[in-house]
Amino acid sequence: MEKGIIGIQGIKGSYHHQAAIEYFHREVEIDECMSFDELVHHLLEGKSQQIVMALENSIVGSIIPNYALIDKYELKIVGEIYINIHHHLMCLDGQNIEDISEVHSHPMALLQCKEFFRQYPHIRLVEDSDTAETARRISQGKLKGIAAIASKVAADMYGLKVLSSQIQTVETNMTRFVILRNDDYQVPKEEVNKASLKFELSHKRGSLASVLNVMSDCRMNLTKIQSLPKAETPWKYSFFVAMTFENYENYEKAKTILGIMCEHFKVLGEYKNGRV
Repeated sequence: MEKGIIGIQGIKGSYHHQAAIEYFHREVEIDECMSFDELVHHLLEGKSQQIVMALENSIVGSIIPNYALIDKYELKIVGEIYINIHHHLMCLDGQNIEDISEVHSHPMALLQCKEFFRQYPHIRLVEDSDTAETARRISQGKLKGIAAIASKVAADMYGLKVLSSQIQTVETNMTRFVILRNDDYQVPKEEVNKASLKFELSHKRGSLASVLNVMSDCRMNLTKIQSLPKAETPWKYSFFVAMTFENYENYEKAKTILGIMCEHFKVLGEYKNGRV
């Protein structure tokens, strides 16, 4: 598979950058985007050939707007990777935590570390666009009194002092990233053992239970189910599911049955399970 330019949300040193390196097993040419909307549009415009997008975190759950982006722009999931997220508090050298009045980082990182800051009521938490970009700005601007939450790679890359390591509330903090394309590339069937689907159901009693029974009967292992409201149809929901399987023929059988049972059934991607 031709890798080409890989789009990420954030800059080099971010967790998306780490995910890209680990997934493709080498340093890759990176297209830095400061929002998920920009990331998607760079893919659609051909500025990147594939993009890496965070989809869910083991502490805070699904990143729901990203499901909507994948669906709206007909993007295709061709891979996934799970990485451990270790948050570190960093600042310019020569300062201690008592010198810090503000900590800037991505909202998700702040949320995952909020328990740590209960012991430092003098510190104000400020939402920012990206973990690594915040670290870079502190370094380039020589900003004193401000710290960032980012990866150890970002601290090393931008020459910052780590005040405290692994400050996330839950020690095991993992994020699932998906690899997305918008062309006709297909993962070879012999490698496929996971799929992401989207469907809608009629307002009939037991309709969702019937779908889940089909998945079970076809030996599908449901790993994720997420509902999103349809803005244009009040009280109507779309369901996004991910499931693993050992036999591709069983999956094809389930897909055929679900396509008949469900309204607006769509395959979002067939790919290799990234969970080791």
